[in-house]
Amino acid sequence: MGQPAAIAHLIPALRPSATPQVLALAAYRFPHGDALSNRLLQLARSATPPGGVTLVVNDWPDDGSRPAAAPDLPPDVRLITLPRRRIGGGVLGRWLHRRLRPLRVLAALRRAGVRPSRLAGVYLPLGLWDLFTWAVLRAAVRCPVTVDVLERHDRAQFPRGWRTPYFLRHRWAFSLVGRFADQVIAISEVLERHFVGQGRPTLVVPPQVDCAGYDDPAPPSLTDGLRLLYAGSAGAKDHLSVVLEAIRGLAPAERARVRLVIAGISREQAGDLSDLNGASSADLDDQVCFLGWVPRDRVLAELGRAHFSVLVRPPAGYAQAGFPSKVPESLAAGCPVLLNHTSDLRRYIVDGREGIVLDGSGVDDVRRGLERALLLDDPGWSMMSRAARERAHCFDYRAWRPVVSDFVTGAGRGSGTGSPARPASSTEVSRRSGG
Repeated sequence: MGQPAAIAHLIPALRPSATPQVLALAAYRFPHGDALSNRLLQLARSATPPGGVTLVVNDWPDDGSRPAAAPDLPPDVRLITLPRRRIGGGVLGRWLHRRLRPLRVLAALRRAGVRPSRLAGVYLPLGLWDLFTWAVLRAAVRCPVTVDVLERHDRAQFPRGWRTPYFLRHRWAFSLVGRFADQVIAISEVLERHFVGQGRPTLVVPPQVDCAGYDDPAPPSLTDGLRLLYAGSAGAKDHLSVVLEAIRGLAPAERARVRLVIAGISREQAGDLSDLNGASSADLDDQVCFLGWVPRDRVLAELGRAHFSVLVRPPAGYAQAGFPSKVPESLAAGCPVLLNHTSDLRRYIVDGREGIVLDGSGVDDVRRGLERALLLDDPGWSMMSRAARERAHCFDYRAWRPVVSDFVTGAGRGSGTGSPARPASSTEVSRRSGG
């Protein structure tokens, strides 16, 4: 079970005139609904073979939202949205509808005139991976099936630990990837080491951005105060309470100069969706602004107005295994980051260059970081902003296109040799892209 399967013979022999097609499975508000949608979009752009297309078959979530009639997509990414159906049978009916998703995907491909056996590559996120999906895809396609793994949850993240159904499903899917996936795209080197140890060919691909999609930053002068931004779904993984406590710990004159904007949760949701309780920000009402959920355009606008995006995570296993997509987004917007090193961030964020690196994740660590940020003048901040934008090119999908495309289609796995694929450590490739 721990040995990788031979995948060279799975690569279809495309006709010279055929257009290489890669299939991506999704179940998000694609293409601009959330961080997972953005991950899929940029991965689709980098996975598209030269002269080919990536077909994204999306099962739009049943959350009351509706897909756009004509979403803005790159010319080499095509979207097929699965038809919406009335789902009966209660909880069991919804579960069965999700389990049969791979069959609905193949039916949608055939209606679109796409032969599954002619695909050059298939990939899907960990959240859509299970034994039935694996069996259906392996029976229908003759190309590598790649799983994109973005996280590894710890039981300590959940109040009920191992008794949490979501956590059990996550760990079960995680173990199946290590045993059955042809290949793995991992978001961090921690995950890469795990899957290489399981015998899976693995490529590290951090969160990607399109650097051309960001305007020049235009924050107010630092003489008017320090503007911080947190954007995302906080949960317990991001320590917003520590940031607020650090602001409280500043000297009164310094504290009055700090403003924190929180995008993604409302003040009413803070107690349920983050580590904040209902009263933890009451004394900072004039300095902490909750925007609630906002569209992506608003998030980008807030990044352009912020001096720093702030991210504090504990040195726990799940923080080391993941990679915060907020960081490349902030860098691309020219907004330096104020954070502590977790995951692979040490390779990309140098203290005083792309941002301010905290000594740890405690209140005093954050307070000292804020004091350093308050000492900056506008020219000093501008130098840091330019360095952030330069570093963002390490995450641009264009820099990853040849590497990801070859990996997903199997072109870089010695096709035609008949030899088994070996676990591929992509650390050197990542470092070349990472500067």
